[in-house]
Amino acid sequence: MSMDVILAGFAAMLFLMFLSMPVSVAILAVGGIGGYLAYGMPLVETMGGVVWGTLNNPVMTAIPLFMLLGELLLRGGIADKMFDAFAVWLDRLPGGLLHTNIATCTLFSATSGSSVATAATVGTIALPALKERQYPVRPALGTLAAGGTLGILIPPSVNLLVYGSLANVSVGQLFLAGVLPGLLLTGCFMVYVALAYPTAAKNTVKVKIPLAEKRALLRHLIPPGVIFGIVMGSIYGGLATPTESAALGVLAALYFVWRSGRLKWSLLELCFAQSARTTGMVVLVIVCALLLNVTLSMTGGTQAITRWITDLGLSQISLLLLLVVFYVVLGMFMDAMSMLVLTVPIAVPMVTVLGVDPIWFGVFIVVMCEIGLITPPVGMNLFVVQGVRKDGGDFNDVIWGAIPFVIIMVFFAGLLILFPDIAMLLPNLAAG
Repeated sequence: MSMDVILAGFAAMLFLMFLSMPVSVAILAVGGIGGYLAYGMPLVETMGGVVWGTLNNPVMTAIPLFMLLGELLLRGGIADKMFDAFAVWLDRLPGGLLHTNIATCTLFSATSGSSVATAATVGTIALPALKERQYPVRPALGTLAAGGTLGILIPPSVNLLVYGSLANVSVGQLFLAGVLPGLLLTGCFMVYVALAYPTAAKNTVKVKIPLAEKRALLRHLIPPGVIFGIVMGSIYGGLATPTESAALGVLAALYFVWRSGRLKWSLLELCFAQSARTTGMVVLVIVCALLLNVTLSMTGGTQAITRWITDLGLSQISLLLLLVVFYVVLGMFMDAMSMLVLTVPIAVPMVTVLGVDPIWFGVFIVVMCEIGLITPPVGMNLFVVQGVRKDGGDFNDVIWGAIPFVIIMVFFAGLLILFPDIAMLLPNLAAG
């Protein structure tokens, strides 16, 4: 297969998506038709075995469990108390409650694994408090949209899990690789807030809260901390696989929801139904992407990509900088999961031939997907934050509030390229 055919197929997928065709249908159409034209029905028939093998992969079972974990935290009222706890400790920093937005998103990300859930949950809680204290609108919306993106980077991340399945790399190592970049990116956001909006809380009347009361509120940070410790500790302690750790996290979340008095059948029914919907969408896209992988492998597409990159004579840094530009542009028109499953089969062979570690590349590509979540016109988190506003304000407020964070994330991607140990330090330490 020539590169012209591969690029034509990729362009056809993008064209079908721009016509509002579902992502899974666009990928399946190109992969299925390409396989049929190359090998006829025998190749198409063998794709059934790929689907069966994919759905029987134990890693796939972790997806609905992590989705359910996020739903329980979202509906169980745990996030509300997290925001209250952070608010009393961070409101005196330059930027005030804007730091609380980012901190709450970070901790919620460490248990939910979903950017949309993070942005929607924290936005619903934070916006009324920010409006009451007369915080400027754009930075308030921007911190919520950008903070929500951390949900697909800080483990347990569904996007890292999906990448692990598509690239056939260790999910445990990917989770470990996402910890330090996620925390550093959080720090970059908070430094920017402190420098850019030091007087954002000038209209807020400071109420002195007794230290004992502030300490008492810290107990609300225990549930997400315990869940994160159970999920990550069981993986790296050798006690559980990622799927089993997700199940343990769900059990812990059920316990904390029960302790809060909100564990009712109606809540469980809502959580199960929403988790099933989201899981069905994700798994369908993954299966279609794997069918495309079959076509690329059987027709020599992967080898053609490898030869093409080798013949170009690009260095690692040159190729990765080109990918930064490519993903920023692609993220303007495509959601994060679609970007991931569409490009991983093509991008991973391209970068590995130049010696790029696939674990590191998983973190890099998820950071680029994060940028896509807050770049107009199709930034999912922008619409989520706009949707939870009660004042029906101008959508441009969300866009302009998020743009500085897009710039920060692009520079952070550059830091990842220049200093790969940001992502690889913990996996390398764990490997001895």
